[in-house]
Amino acid sequence: MTASRSVKLFGTEEPAGVMTTLRAGTLEAELDAGNLRYIRTGGVEALRAIAFLVRDRNWGTYNPEITNLQIQQSEERFAVTYDAVCRDEAQSFRYAVRITGLADGGLTFEAETEALSDFETNRCGFVVLHALEGVVDHPVTVEHADGRLVESKFPALVDPACPFQDIRALTHGIAGGVQIACRMEGDVFEMEDHRNWMDASYKTYIRPLAKPWPYVIAKGEKAQQRVTMQVSGPAQAQAPAIGGAGGAAVTIGEATGAVMPRLGAAAPAEHTAESLQKIDLLRELGPSFLVCHFDARQGHGADEMRRYAELGAALGCELALEAVVPCTDASGAPTSDLAVLKRDIAAIRDAASGVIFARVAVSPASDLKCTLPGTVFPPAPSWPDLFAEAQAAFPGVVVGGGMFSYFTELNRKRPPAELLDFICHSSCPIVHAGDDVSVTETLEALPSVFRTVRSFAGGKPYWIFPSAVSMRLNPYGEAPAENPDNIRQAMNRVDPRDRALLGAAWRAGYLAHAARAGVDAVTLGAVAGPSGVVYSKQAYAQPWFDDGGAKVTPSFFVLSECARLSGGAVLKTDVDLGRDIQALAVQAPEGKRLLLANLTGEERLVRVAGAASKALARILDEESFEAACLRSSAMEPREVDLGGLVLRPYAVAMIDLG
Repeated sequence: MTASRSVKLFGTEEPAGVMTTLRAGTLEAELDAGNLRYIRTGGVEALRAIAFLVRDRNWGTYNPEITNLQIQQSEERFAVTYDAVCRDEAQSFRYAVRITGLADGGLTFEAETEALSDFETNRCGFVVLHALEGVVDHPVTVEHADGRLVESKFPALVDPACPFQDIRALTHGIAGGVQIACRMEGDVFEMEDHRNWMDASYKTYIRPLAKPWPYVIAKGEKAQQRVTMQVSGPAQAQAPAIGGAGGAAVTIGEATGAVMPRLGAAAPAEHTAESLQKIDLLRELGPSFLVCHFDARQGHGADEMRRYAELGAALGCELALEAVVPCTDASGAPTSDLAVLKRDIAAIRDAASGVIFARVAVSPASDLKCTLPGTVFPPAPSWPDLFAEAQAAFPGVVVGGGMFSYFTELNRKRPPAELLDFICHSSCPIVHAGDDVSVTETLEALPSVFRTVRSFAGGKPYWIFPSAVSMRLNPYGEAPAENPDNIRQAMNRVDPRDRALLGAAWRAGYLAHAARAGVDAVTLGAVAGPSGVVYSKQAYAQPWFDDGGAKVTPSFFVLSECARLSGGAVLKTDVDLGRDIQALAVQAPEGKRLLLANLTGEERLVRVAGAASKALARILDEESFEAACLRSSAMEPREVDLGGLVLRPYAVAMIDLG
């Protein structure tokens, strides 16, 4: 049985979204599922996106049913109109869109809406995404709803709250001295720092979060919303489109002082037994440690701890305990009662009796859910009490914490660095959007995330806990979305791209950023389950893997190759198309290694400077996909030309530079 190209790239037969380029003079934008992305003037990105989004009560984003799509283009103007409906088994909502772009850079995106039933939602309206390059820490003029003008700056470090509120318009510069003015009408807008969720943008959106949510739009209620963009400043010559024909230039330099992180694997409690059956492959993976999730609320106890010990002993690696502390009273409500904390920590200690953990991270259960800025955190033990009890229960063990959810929650509730031995959080690239471009875009936000954590971590070791494309927990709703149709979707518990080349390229890009930032340890896959890098039969369908004899997923190649580099000196790498290509160079004991990842769905030409013109490489791409997943000898190194290396879509190359 042969895997289809779609399964190789994306893990699903669902067709990939197709973007249509709109042009009027030097104004360009990509039309994607009815929304605009990569809005450029003279080839320079002005806005990352303008989108009309409809979300449910759990912050899940509807995929609209679009009809009557009409596109007209000329040298001076483009226009797009369509009708859209968002629906599920309980409710429906429709809107009609008109988009107009002019050669002078003017752009209008307007929507007329109507609820077809009573419609419960957390957000229904426009979202404007402001790109990061040339914008972070740069000036912006904020026009408030009452007409006041305030001069400010886009945040440098990631703002845990809302940098700007009560917004009517934003005016700021982009490259080349050009100014853009973005005006938003239909309701009051506010901005959140989208980098909190790994989104590569600042997000201005309709309906402030201080208003109640979810809220209901009554059946028959109609409204109008509009976003406009105006461009001023020197005329811009048309520049090549993103990822132009010139390819990407990668330059390798001297040691940065950072070392390659330790690589671990997540060990979900429900998958330890099947993992023991795949122990030979897991030894090949070579994790430095296992992150062992423990949550008594899920029925975890001594049996789960015993299996963690068996798995760790079989792999010969350290165990890191990720312990959820319930901290609930008799009614099940969160509590800060010290007696309850002592009881719950003691229960974790007793369940772990006889199991040796190299480190322990603890988190109150209430911190697994989001608490919005301006609202009150639920009752929980104080940081001093939490860490003191954990240290007393596990004497001599490294004890840390932070958040088992995402950087967002860590940024909003920062632990005192002096109390912990290490700090941790997880990542997920599908919190807000499920399309392929959005997933790979999230890597652009990582430098800001890492800098922000370092700013309050007090120099303590920095660990990335289990992170993957699939969402292992949902801080913003009841649970991650189930995915019976194996599609691309925000907040999927099981995302098909974790089994595909895209997931492998995303992990390679993540590791490149983490290594350059000096992150100490990273966990980007599990021993089994939704983000498992070793194949095992599951309750959900895994196209080709279930019938093709696969042993591992493509991500196994990336993680096993990089695990061998742990502790090596990270070398400086400059990439002129960092959105398209990520690079990581490491001086390891066995020689210099270069990792290249194509983060796009198209071929990319890469030219490497600072190394010999010829080298041996193992390349993971659609041609070698099956060999990699079957652990075939066809993945042996071959000679490549570093003066012009073509990487197929979502390809990853591991290059031996000698």
